[in-house]
Amino acid sequence: MRTPHENAHYPQRLQKFLARAGIASRRGSENLMTAGRVTVNGQVVRELGVKIDPATDVVAVDGKTVAADSKPTYLMLNKPTGVLTTMDDPHGRPTVAQLIAETAGKDYPGLFPVGRLDLDTSGLLLMTTDGDMGYKLTHPKFEHYKTYEIEVRGSISPASLKSLQQGVMLEDGMTAPAQASYDGAALTLSIREGRNRQVRRMCEAIGHPVASLHRTHFATLDLGNLPLGEHRHLSDEEVAQL
Repeated sequence: MRTPHENAHYPQRLQKFLARAGIASRRGSENLMTAGRVTVNGQVVRELGVKIDPATDVVAVDGKTVAADSKPTYLMLNKPTGVLTTMDDPHGRPTVAQLIAETAGKDYPGLFPVGRLDLDTSGLLLMTTDGDMGYKLTHPKFEHYKTYEIEVRGSISPASLKSLQQGVMLEDGMTAPAQASYDGAALTLSIREGRNRQVRRMCEAIGHPVASLHRTHFATLDLGNLPLGEHRHLSDEEVAQL
């Protein structure tokens, strides 16, 4: 790692290099560094003030070399139940990171899930290396809708369905109005909040516990016919819409 020298375009701060390479946002890159996931020339770098020369220094995240002209990665995964929405589990349980690596035959440095799906929830999970995108899609102020197909216990009455549409009282307050429809077999529910286990708690609040929960849409993304356990890269059009 070199030190700054006069009138040179490089070196640059390591977190800035990682952000420009599409690994994560500046803040996300700093988190990767402090977690010990970033190396420069084979040495772990946790100090946030370190500068590198991309022309000569070899930077890696999670053991994978980062190229200066790397672009952000955007993946859509149809997460099965029984798989944790995390990049690592100290207890050795299956994770989405393992699932992506197994099906892709490779790792994506800096990849992280945008939001989360519970262990017993399946469906659309966006994973990316773009920290700014992840922030904009998960921060409550942006109010992106998430749509779920739900099997519940019992038959939902028109009055209960209207409760979901208008908002139901939970222990942490009233939910925002939701888009809800019921065809006699499955409930379709779209919410723009992201409270912990919110959909399950909403269904319990109207007396119909969830039997199965599957997310089909997230923001402008549609899971479509992507097979369970498989993933694909987003198209340029999908990324632009996000």
